[in-house]
Amino acid sequence: SNNSFKRRMSNGHVAPGANPSISIAHRCRGLPTHHHHRPPPASAAAAAAASPATTAPEMPHPSLLRRLLTRRRVVLACAAVTVLAAAAALLLAAPTTEVPGRALLVAGARLHPRPRAAAAGRSPDDAPSPSLPPPPPLNAKVRLPSKISPAPSMFSAPVPSPVENFDDGSTEEPEHPDMKENPLKESAPFLQEPISSGPPTRRSDVSEDLDESGNAEPPSRPEMPLWSTKADEELIYAKKEIADAPLVVGDPDLYAPLFRNISVFRRSYELMERLLKVFIYHDGAKPIFHSPELKGIYASEGWFMKLMEADQNFVVRDPNRAHLFYLPYSARQLEHNLYVPGSNTLDPLSIFMKNYIDMISAKFPYWNRTKGADHFFVACHDWGPYTTKLHDELRKNTIKALCNADVSEGVFIRGRDVSLPETYLKSARRPVRDIGGKPAAERSILAFFAGQMHGRVRPVLVKYWGGKDADMRIYTRIPRQITRRMNYAKHMKSSKYCICPMGYEVNSPRIVEAIYYECVPVIIADNFVLPFDDALDWTAFSVVVAEKDVPRLKEILLAIPESRYITMRSNVKKVQRHFLWHTKPVKYDIFHMILHSVWFSRVNQVHQVEQ
Repeated sequence: SNNSFKRRMSNGHVAPGANPSISIAHRCRGLPTHHHHRPPPASAAAAAAASPATTAPEMPHPSLLRRLLTRRRVVLACAAVTVLAAAAALLLAAPTTEVPGRALLVAGARLHPRPRAAAAGRSPDDAPSPSLPPPPPLNAKVRLPSKISPAPSMFSAPVPSPVENFDDGSTEEPEHPDMKENPLKESAPFLQEPISSGPPTRRSDVSEDLDESGNAEPPSRPEMPLWSTKADEELIYAKKEIADAPLVVGDPDLYAPLFRNISVFRRSYELMERLLKVFIYHDGAKPIFHSPELKGIYASEGWFMKLMEADQNFVVRDPNRAHLFYLPYSARQLEHNLYVPGSNTLDPLSIFMKNYIDMISAKFPYWNRTKGADHFFVACHDWGPYTTKLHDELRKNTIKALCNADVSEGVFIRGRDVSLPETYLKSARRPVRDIGGKPAAERSILAFFAGQMHGRVRPVLVKYWGGKDADMRIYTRIPRQITRRMNYAKHMKSSKYCICPMGYEVNSPRIVEAIYYECVPVIIADNFVLPFDDALDWTAFSVVVAEKDVPRLKEILLAIPESRYITMRSNVKKVQRHFLWHTKPVKYDIFHMILHSVWFSRVNQVHQVEQ
């Protein structure tokens, strides 16, 4: 055996002292092996000089070498080594299991995710803004930067809205009062100074924003798109059809007194059903994107996202057919995952949104075609408007469907943006439940309110009416001896008027709650654009009171004739269908009303561009 092995060594087939396993490894790595790529020694003496002599007992058996060095076994060995190397690389690259306290990297800033039980703030004070990275080039093909993606630990199910549930059944938004005392003036210099105080605005109150047909016109002329599409032509056609809408009389599906112009609304709605196509961006990771929250006071944005992404009538996969482009992110999840408690700054949220828009405008041509004018998002969290501050096109051009529809802060643009109803939902499976109330004749309470002292209006309301008049049931919190007999919901179902004062922001879930319980809402929030004001006439089913008139509240309510109240209460019951969520959308429900308001806004913009 030894003589045979030596003969093979002298012929150059096996290098002296060679290790078969090393030779196989060299083949797998593409490195030279002793017996193939290295020139054989010229003689036995040269071989001895090239490698130290090995003793006979250390040499493997020649039959073993022949088996190991066969071509097939070398290939199999190479494959095994490759698989093992790949597995080792994956193990090394895999992230370790994270805990909720792991930091997020957002645009270079180190942020800590909010603890699950922490309460959310509302409006931050001044804080230095971190430096922003340069936007990617417009012709670049990039993926969503990892620096603006939440950590893997944030991929769990969305945390329920931190709504405070009192014994009396009322609901309140969690707030940090000290953050709202100086609301976003220095930290958001793009905001304009508040305009003079006044009651909530309706389009019928602002004649300069209306054209001859009663349609809302954007306040400024948008820029021409870089190129025209068939979708633009369809929008122009729709605008002309709406302007020439035939007179509607006796429509069995729509109650005319609820609408500003029922003929315009019905024609616009019909064209929306027939023409509208929406493209939804798939980019963006959960939970900030594609992760709807279906319970709590921010449920409106979550339910719209859920139903829009599941829709088969309006959604298209081909963006070239789209009239509108939906940005499917959650303002509530932005706050929950990116806001740093106690930081008093929304910069991380704004940076995240700026990077996201920069990414989709670099990856796709559709944003750049209109500078975002045919894009929209839906945000019910109070911070929704403020997260747009670092991207001018996002703030100025997009159609923003916002619960916080305050025209005094310079973000919400009347005629372009959409006022989103704030709906408080207790069940994700049954969004429509426990609605209705007592008939008008059985409502013994003149006015009712219960809630925390958020904002500037509620303390004044309690100062003048809290516990001072039996007809005015105004509480900071319903006493326990009363809740045993009549809880929060029963109070609303037994009251003629439900007081809906603003909180830290102008919007309030009490407006829709009052409609659900068939109680006439009394809205106290200056500069608030009322939901669906492009279509609905709020004077038909609500009372609007200026903030300065709170001391005269009872006088104002008693001055309303009983016949007028009965009509308004009947109209509240009729308008209820336009504010109801359904697991499967139905015609004229809140999902379709939101989508129609966005469609109507886009139609008006295209009309003005062509003029």
